[in-house]
Amino acid sequence: MKVVRQGLQGIADGESFDVVVVGAGGAGLSAALFAAIEGAKVLIVERTEYVGGTTAWSAGTTWVPGTAHGKRVNPHDTLDAAATYLDNAVGERTPASVRQAFLAHGAQAVAHVEANSEVKYRPYPKHPDYISDLGGSTLNGRALEPLPFDGRLLGELFSLLRPPIPEFTVLGGMMVDRTDINHLLAMTKSWPSLKHSVRIVLRHLADRLRYPRGTRLVMGNALVARLLYSLQQRGNVTLAMETEVSEFATGTNGVEGLALRSGGETRRVHAKGGVVLASGGFNRHPGLRAQMLPGIPAEWCPAAPGHTGQMHDLAQGLGAAYATGGMSPAFWAPVSLRKRADGSTAVFPHFVMDRAKPGMITVNQAGERFVNESTSYHLFGLTMQAANKTSPAIPAYLVCDAEALRKYGIGMVRPGGKGLAPFLADGYLTQGGTLEELASKLGMDAAKLRQSVEQINAYADTGVDPDFGRGTTAYQQNLGDPNWPGKNPNIGPLRQGPYYAVRLYPGDIGASTGFATDENARVLRGGDAAIDGLYAVGNDMNSIMGGTYPAPGITIGPGLVFAFLAARHAVRRAQA
Repeated sequence: MKVVRQGLQGIADGESFDVVVVGAGGAGLSAALFAAIEGAKVLIVERTEYVGGTTAWSAGTTWVPGTAHGKRVNPHDTLDAAATYLDNAVGERTPASVRQAFLAHGAQAVAHVEANSEVKYRPYPKHPDYISDLGGSTLNGRALEPLPFDGRLLGELFSLLRPPIPEFTVLGGMMVDRTDINHLLAMTKSWPSLKHSVRIVLRHLADRLRYPRGTRLVMGNALVARLLYSLQQRGNVTLAMETEVSEFATGTNGVEGLALRSGGETRRVHAKGGVVLASGGFNRHPGLRAQMLPGIPAEWCPAAPGHTGQMHDLAQGLGAAYATGGMSPAFWAPVSLRKRADGSTAVFPHFVMDRAKPGMITVNQAGERFVNESTSYHLFGLTMQAANKTSPAIPAYLVCDAEALRKYGIGMVRPGGKGLAPFLADGYLTQGGTLEELASKLGMDAAKLRQSVEQINAYADTGVDPDFGRGTTAYQQNLGDPNWPGKNPNIGPLRQGPYYAVRLYPGDIGASTGFATDENARVLRGGDAAIDGLYAVGNDMNSIMGGTYPAPGITIGPGLVFAFLAARHAVRRAQA
């Protein structure tokens, strides 16, 4: 792979490529890799200084039903069951034909990329679909994770990989996944956990002698690194960094090329098979954000910074149409905010580690519970916005007692209960010796906060939350504490002071609304006519989930599969 840095030196004006991919996130790199595997000459255009997009910051979970990996842990699952589940969860919010294309080609896409590249997956032993009480759902087999990767293999390209969110690392840049976290927390209780923990820590300490961060890559960073390493091995790929697209070139065959701009240089390139949009969605486009996500500041968005929506303006100029009918234009998670020493803001998504655990509750500004704390992060974010219309719930407060903080941590505060002073000093964490003191510091009704805590304490005794149904599904219980001695792994009392709170905001973690496409990811005009030579994948493509979030990895999984379909179609066009 040839890497062209700012200035476009190495790309000739008028140079012809079979496929041009705009955006080097997970979906874009996948589309480029699939095209390159077919022997196509590929150009990848990335506007930032890093590859990986939001995928590099994610868990890297890839939801694809029907794979050989899935059959190993759930041999009874079927594509018919997955289709039933999506029909139940999504309904008529997206075309069934596009969802069927995803299901029909998912296993093929996974097998093809694994057979022809360094991208490798493994199934989660247990990772339930998020709406696990719906017909067709499963407890495992559909969610895959990338195998860890040795970043040292990338050589000088390691510096192109988007670093993980600092607050998701430990020991100054060591990445950890859920397996690592469980071992680290159990290292004083288990010999295998101690061995695992010592091994990864020693590896990290050795890395820091030569690298700015750890090179043992996991989760989304591992997935992106595997894609990049696979592309690095191929001579038919060019990667243009810090490069923007200024216009499309069109002709009798539809979209035929692009004009590029970087470092004061411009180039026009030809795309024989077409252009694949993988620029990450609309989320940081000021106008589109104001239209689709009113009242939600971009500062609450925890996604990577590259999705400016610039390509959406250009595509709309060709007649590209957004899909309609989704439950929400974005996917959501509760996030907490903290200023870093360099002045930037850390936006921390509360996915799995705290809010659904025993000893935690979430209350609005009046001190009242308003949400099932163990629901999916997407529904949690939507509930915050809906509740805020009747009683202020933005920000809401995640509240815990000292024991829960010690066991699980809270947001950016690590488990263990130590090192709280900086978080208290800058206001990220609020502490009260009693519930009344905590309520006073938060400006809420102390009686209502105490009532909320006393209610959850009573529910901990029975294991039943009659108000919001906390911990009633397999998915919710999977987020709880499996070692909790109480009747419900999600519900425990708050009795041990001091008490703590962190402010929560609804953060958009990615776009759901995108361009309407057909079964090959071809972008459609209004009226369902395809724009020849223009494809959309990842968050540029309207999510087949229709604004619902039925499972883990429902952006990366379809991103991979429709990258496969788009690349195959574009390569055939180039060869015609």
